[in-house]
Amino acid sequence: MSGQLIQQLGRVAVLYGGTSAEREISLKSGKAISRALDAAGVDIVEIDLGAKPISQLIDQNIDRAFIALHGPGGEDGKIQAALELLGIPYTGSNVQASALAMDKLKSKYLWLALGLPTPNFEVLTATTDWDSCLNKLGGKAMVKPAHEGSSIGMSKVDCADDLRIAYENACQFDPSIIAEELIEGAEYTVTVLANRCLSPIKVVVNNTFYDYQAKYFSDETQYLIPCGLDEEKLSELCELALKAFESVGCSGWGRVDFMADQQGNFYLLEVNTVPGMTDHSLVPMAANSVGLSFQDLCVEIISQTLVKETQ
Repeated sequence: MSGQLIQQLGRVAVLYGGTSAEREISLKSGKAISRALDAAGVDIVEIDLGAKPISQLIDQNIDRAFIALHGPGGEDGKIQAALELLGIPYTGSNVQASALAMDKLKSKYLWLALGLPTPNFEVLTATTDWDSCLNKLGGKAMVKPAHEGSSIGMSKVDCADDLRIAYENACQFDPSIIAEELIEGAEYTVTVLANRCLSPIKVVVNNTFYDYQAKYFSDETQYLIPCGLDEEKLSELCELALKAFESVGCSGWGRVDFMADQQGNFYLLEVNTVPGMTDHSLVPMAANSVGLSFQDLCVEIISQTLVKETQ
């Protein structure tokens, strides 16, 4: 990294930890990012954000922030709003886009309005008719909190009793719960970096689905790059990823997750505005596949804040 760029970046805060259910993964992401930026010569300070983030930010006298907070409080626009209030440039999407992407239900309504494919779904409540709901979704469903990531609170169900139990379990994390029609097929993820798609990854798991354990701790989960799609399907997948990313208003960097059915049709699951950056995470894998080291990836992401300052 050039000395001029280091000088331009100034003092960079890596914001991590936080208070969400994804704290453990955020700590891992933040530490990895800190090591990479420090090795590149950047003046960094690590901030494990607690209940009073604004006072923590003011105390450190920083020039910009690398957001490595996952889940509510970090990905939903709240820390982005605090940073804007303080006039501190930050990585990733703005307040509105972050809030929308974090809300799986609102994202799905948006995509449906735009004609983008996403699995059929039902909003669950305590008074849901579990049998009728499951029948509408084809007899199998994925239950998920609308405002959590990392597969926290998610369950795969194929009977009405399990649907009710899955709803009650998900309510521990979020009052807003949805059940999606289960798309049985291949899972893909596409990293978006500076308005371009990196190599799509096919995820192959031994677990029931790509859950928290499979994402962050299992050594048996397989990540296929290249993902095995022909050029036409690759182009279709990347085009859909960019449409979904841009429709939500996202910018800078992020990740778009998909399922494909047995006929090869793609379905949007969600957009992640602060994806994981651990040794098991997908964005670093995608970057590495196009010759971008983890250090270079972190530098590129934080350097995007310099462009924001001139806009």
